[in-house]
Amino acid sequence: MPLPNRVDPFGSIAAVPERGLFLGNRGGRFHRDDRTIGPRPWASKQWICCVLSFKDRRRSPLMGRGYTELFFLDEVTALAAGHRPCFECRRADATRFAAAWARAKGLSEPPKAPEMDAVLHGERLEGRGKRTWRAEARGLPDGVAVAMGGDAYALRGDAMLRWSYAGYGTPRQRLSGEADVLTPPSIVAVLRAGFAPVWHESAGDALGVGTINPSSLKRVF
Repeated sequence: MPLPNRVDPFGSIAAVPERGLFLGNRGGRFHRDDRTIGPRPWASKQWICCVLSFKDRRRSPLMGRGYTELFFLDEVTALAAGHRPCFECRRADATRFAAAWARAKGLSEPPKAPEMDAVLHGERLEGRGKRTWRAEARGLPDGVAVAMGGDAYALRGDAMLRWSYAGYGTPRQRLSGEADVLTPPSIVAVLRAGFAPVWHESAGDALGVGTINPSSLKRVF
């Protein structure tokens, strides 16, 4: 039976069989002994997105001791939920993310992880729920997720790709006018400043173009 450890762009956690390209966590353990999710679905402000395979480490069983494992379809999904790249297993990506953060915010040097975590924690949550914000859809960079009619869509070029746990669906034309944005404002700024997230291959299939996923993203769980 699937465990409740799959994250959608709204930051919600569900029990579904698909796991996707990335692993992550929210700063520790927040699941109960029976591996259900507790009333607060995070342990600290450190929400990270990790690779599935790193230094031959293997977690068994999942959702045991230590921390609550989470899975994401791709990095676009993780960013929408408010997770940033991990500085341990994804140091090069995390360094690029921090550098883009500095460019976006006019900082003299890249911020440390706790500085970014403090900002993101305020941007991704409203109480215990998802915080959204409004922006012109046409002005948003690729890799941003928006909500429409209860569904999530990822923006890429002139298209909007409907998100699902299994991948992206048939594209539709990008909205004109304002949209409800799921990706936190600071991460949107990072994307605009040049940080390129990893997309699930279904995004390329839907648009008829290829996507490149690093070989390090092979499934090990």
